[in-house]
Amino acid sequence: MEPDHTGVLRTLRRIAPGAIILGSPKTKAMLESFYGVTENVRVVEDGETLSLGRRTLQFFSTPFVHWPETMMTYETTHRILFSCDAFGGYGALSGTIFDDECTGLDFYQKESLRYYVNIVAKFSKPVLKAIEKLADVPVEIIAPSHGLIWREQPQLIVDLYQKWAEYATGQTEAGITLIYGSMYGNTEAMMNAVAQGISRVGVPVEIFDAARTDVSYILPSLWTKAGVMVGAPTYEGTLFPPVAQVLEMAVLKRVLNKKVAMFGSYGWSGGALRHLKKMIEPVKWELVDSFEFVGKPTEEDLKKGEEFGARFGELISRIGG
Repeated sequence: MEPDHTGVLRTLRRIAPGAIILGSPKTKAMLESFYGVTENVRVVEDGETLSLGRRTLQFFSTPFVHWPETMMTYETTHRILFSCDAFGGYGALSGTIFDDECTGLDFYQKESLRYYVNIVAKFSKPVLKAIEKLADVPVEIIAPSHGLIWREQPQLIVDLYQKWAEYATGQTEAGITLIYGSMYGNTEAMMNAVAQGISRVGVPVEIFDAARTDVSYILPSLWTKAGVMVGAPTYEGTLFPPVAQVLEMAVLKRVLNKKVAMFGSYGWSGGALRHLKKMIEPVKWELVDSFEFVGKPTEEDLKKGEEFGARFGELISRIGG
């Protein structure tokens, strides 16, 4: 019932006023509240089948993947699972809609992760329940509402979704997401030193300028990596707003149980570190180290920053993966 799926319903009703709309029990109430549609609506139950003549459809209730009324439809002849938001992905489709015909499959896998974290990750437990529920259904093609249709390797996208869903509470990858923002270049100068220290110990690190990178591209790194390095100056007694906004979204998406370290510049009084500690409490991030300096970093500060990054990198290399 999410409007990106159903926004055309009123138009379809005008074109085919006699068509019957099928949906889960919760769909019926939503049809009325979203579109004022009450007639020719039929509720189908979990596991129910519908013969269309040469084709038979079977319906599976998969609530909160990612709306409460979500239901998947299985076509039994060609064994096609129309999976709604599950197993979907971002990325404009160029030349084909099928996995076996597309070039750059790695790109679409990466975009599927970005889609998962931004759209579905908060509902990882229902995702795992849905995968378990459908484990014995012989699926040969997965046709989600977003992204590629998986007809050559349908199990690939299922396995990826299962791995990503398990990241919600389990162990993630041995890597660090470095998020920074800088007002006058002082924190950025330190960021380069910190990143050099992390790289020195061989831990994978992804670096994002929070003021110039859309948060949808940062969240996948946060979701999959064990460590978070935050670089932010103090701004009016708080964390620099572009960085704070990224962390707010991470909290909203329930990115849990990370090891975090923080560095940054301040002018006459701190406050960014205190703000960070308060922000990360709900998602149980553990602050393991911090390094703040006044104004422009000295050469000695930069050396300390490199060691600071190396220490955190070594810690993550031991706990991740």
